[in-house]
Amino acid sequence: MISRPVTTASVSARGSLETLSQREMHQLSEAGASSVYTLFRQCALAILNTGAHIDNAKTILEAYEDFEVRIHQQDRGVRLELINAPADAFVDGEMIASTREMLFSALRDIVYTGSELGAPRIDLSSSQGITDYVFHLLRNARTLRPGVEPNMVVCWGGHSISSEEYQYSKRVGHELGLRNLNICTGCGPGVMKGPMKGATIAHAKQRLIGGRYLGLTEPGIIAAEAPNPIVNELVIMPDIEKRLEAFVRVGHGIIIFPGGVGTAEEFLYLLGILLHPDNQDLPFPVILTGPRDAAPYLQQLHNFVGATLGSDAQSRYQVIIDDPVAVSRQMNAGLKEVGRFRRERNDAFHFNWLLKIDEGFQHPFDPTHENMANLKLSRDVPAHQLAANLRCAFSGIVSGNVKDKGIRRIEQFGPYEIHGDTAIMQPLDELLKAFVEQHRMKLPGGRPYEPCYRVVT
Repeated sequence: MISRPVTTASVSARGSLETLSQREMHQLSEAGASSVYTLFRQCALAILNTGAHIDNAKTILEAYEDFEVRIHQQDRGVRLELINAPADAFVDGEMIASTREMLFSALRDIVYTGSELGAPRIDLSSSQGITDYVFHLLRNARTLRPGVEPNMVVCWGGHSISSEEYQYSKRVGHELGLRNLNICTGCGPGVMKGPMKGATIAHAKQRLIGGRYLGLTEPGIIAAEAPNPIVNELVIMPDIEKRLEAFVRVGHGIIIFPGGVGTAEEFLYLLGILLHPDNQDLPFPVILTGPRDAAPYLQQLHNFVGATLGSDAQSRYQVIIDDPVAVSRQMNAGLKEVGRFRRERNDAFHFNWLLKIDEGFQHPFDPTHENMANLKLSRDVPAHQLAANLRCAFSGIVSGNVKDKGIRRIEQFGPYEIHGDTAIMQPLDELLKAFVEQHRMKLPGGRPYEPCYRVVT
């Protein structure tokens, strides 16, 4: 293992940490090796590694095995004692401001999530109860801004992208920022950083104060993909499903850039929701875009959707190649339609209550070898449910690629097996092979990719 520079420091939140009660801080400070403490330690380590090109949770944890976090209660908030922390998070002994901000955001979300689960008003056995829980988590993070016209554009795409694709995402973000639109991403590198960087410059040109760069993540992902430093609002949701629901409830439109299995997972989740009969008339602008060199990839993804889910699914989004201005204009027009629709139905701008999400999309999918093998990938399944099952398949591959638990399962039991009809498996296999050939599974410069799956027809 390569030796990495470390430091020991004491860090306090700026002002008071009013989002945590005294009881919550006391519980965490005495947690020791509890699951809450372990989770926070893992997320804190990832945040302190912001800027490092590591996308493997197991590698990060092994590189800083001696890292510790001790939580101390103070009258005006909470103080963190960091032992053997990554030295790159500090400048002349002072923690970088964005890192400090995200560190305490992680503390806020992880402790609040744990305490809320035991509250009588939390009902995770029903679809509406889960949506209410997502709402409470976002409200506690002060993400919801009532009364503001629809202006939050979610950008999805890969971290393992080419320089040209990254620059293109910046250009799109710049055009969005010139139109005073805000950006929400998964908060990591690559496409999750590019649009934010472009929008930051555009907001400065427009003298926009308070531009929002919202990053939504979950513990398993943040451990492998540290937040990029442009994020000024970090929210850690409890799991992938609640993170995905947060995207579609808070975002007013979505732009999908080139990516890998994680992007495909998000795309299929979104299509599964939009294909539900109750959402047929609900405006939700979706644009699939990339630079000219990415046109074959975008066409392949478009063809995969047509081959598996049909033309109705293809009609729920636009494909725009190499034209950031057109992307931004179309998205801006779509957001105006969203505003009109919600006014007519008296729905909130800050949280999309009218969007119907089936309960099957909301419960966490545990990618065990048995669950992956038992996914129903057949034309006999309704299109919106098939999209959900395909999403689970991609979710399992993401887990096997970058998440500590998934990596260890693959090491112990071998690759996942994905079974289904030939009409579904053949285009799936072709798409996954293309991801590998185009190096969309890992960051460039890493070791050769070894598939954590096997497609079986």
